Amino acid sequence: MSEVNFLKANWNLLEGFRSDQSKEIEHPDVQKPVDDSISVIDLPVIKPGIIPYLGLLEVINSRRSIRKFTDEPISLEELSWLLWSTQGVQKVLGDGVATLRTVPSGGARHPFETYLLVNNVTGLEPGLYRYLPLDHSIACLGEQIPPEKVISGCLDQTFCGNCAVTFVWSVIPYRTEWRYGPVSHKIIAIDAGHLCQNLYLACTAPGLGTCGIGAYDQEAMDLLLGFDGEDEFVIYIAPVGRRK
Repeated sequence: MSEVNFLKANWNLLEGFRSDQSKEIEHPDVQKPVDDSISVIDLPVIKPGIIPYLGLLEVINSRRSIRKFTDEPISLEELSWLLWSTQGVQKVLGDGVATLRTVPSGGARHPFETYLLVNNVTGLEPGLYRYLPLDHSIACLGEQIPPEKVISGCLDQTFCGNCAVTFVWSVIPYRTEWRYGPVSHKIIAIDAGHLCQNLYLACTAPGLGTCGIGAYDQEAMDLLLGFDGEDEFVIYIAPVGRRK
């Protein structure tokens, strides 16, 4: 399929196609497993008052791409809010075959994992973390990735490293392919937009900002986070900080 065609509604490709789901092949995990040796931190519970209230009209009207941040940290409560807003699980379906979350996803497949390059979050050591949406917690994966490496991987966009935390979303295509096969890639691309737009909106009320990044060195960023580039790879990046 050409680069243009994969963006089209090619549902005719499913005629005669048998998905792995229809073959009753075991469904992929909705969340990557975590080794027992890895430290996991529970995040603050999302409840009224965790962030300042702002009406929906004002939130949508105030949404902007922000590329300049202060040196102030963001709080763990704010990070918890951003993670829940972008990938929070509201319900697990069946025996874990799918999840309903705070963002839509074709077939409720949710093929993304959220990685956090933490530089300046109150209560968290700088380092590499991964969000565990099923438990609303984060796994500590390692030491801080030097901001200059992140900046280089993001084609010298300095704000990608000079921020409180950089959200890096990876995609595991098979989660969607298990059901939709040859039309999965259009669905994944659409789903990524849902994901980042929720981050934009969630940033607005607490006075934070973000900017979705599609311009990055694919190989460099995959290598930086230890992805193989096929079964899992970076699909979207969004630095977050307090608005100047």
